[in-house]
Amino acid sequence: MTDPLTPSERDDLTPPPPHHREPGDDAGEEPTASELLGAALGAAARRAGLDPDSDAPTGRVIWQVIGGWRGILESVLPLLAFVVIYTATHELLWALGISVGVAALFTVVRVATKSPPVAALSGLVAAVIAAGLPLFTGNAADQFVVGFVTNIAYGAAFLISAVVRWPLIGVISGFLMEDGLQWRQDAHKRRVFFWLSIAWAALFLARLAVQLPFYWSGDIAALGTLKIVMGIPFFAALLAGTWLVVRRLYPRSRTDAEPPAE
Repeated sequence: MTDPLTPSERDDLTPPPPHHREPGDDAGEEPTASELLGAALGAAARRAGLDPDSDAPTGRVIWQVIGGWRGILESVLPLLAFVVIYTATHELLWALGISVGVAALFTVVRVATKSPPVAALSGLVAAVIAAGLPLFTGNAADQFVVGFVTNIAYGAAFLISAVVRWPLIGVISGFLMEDGLQWRQDAHKRRVFFWLSIAWAALFLARLAVQLPFYWSGDIAALGTLKIVMGIPFFAALLAGTWLVVRRLYPRSRTDAEPPAE
């Protein structure tokens, strides 16, 4: 069957794809689950400090995301206190109590200085939850179980999303860079986002592969050291690489990057 329309007429009837589409922009159209998820994750990434409109160098961006020295101390010190106290005394209650106390202290300091307490509060909640299982079982190594579960969840999410061709890095980056889901029409972007998501899955699963043998052997000192080393340093390095790649995929135009000449 022949097409009665000329190519130019067909072009007139076909609207160009939008550069950015907010979830549910089309009249009467409900946003899809992937759009809602992408919009939420993209907004969270912006709040964390990944601002595509910023001219800040990558190092400064990543430093802001991890919260600077305060963020590092809030992440590391509660665990470090637990490992040091337990290794020195083998007193589980003391080690857990001091670990939770350090996390609580950071929360109090944030509230007192009127800075956003979310990061410290989340650290306090994580410390309390992590302390619950070893208090119940009496096994100090169970303090790390919550971290294992978290790594399994994140690793599986990134891996499955890549396998089903909806890589999470693409979903997040699309909405962060105001591209929505248009990246799915670009084979190069789909391929890059696939491998970036695989890299993130590998990070979380590598933590499990390296740390679980020490959990089974009950080596608290080695387990704690590995968790700290494979925590912020590995996370920051992979985040920096991901940010550089994403910015390269979405270069800013000259008019966006520079103010117009007067």
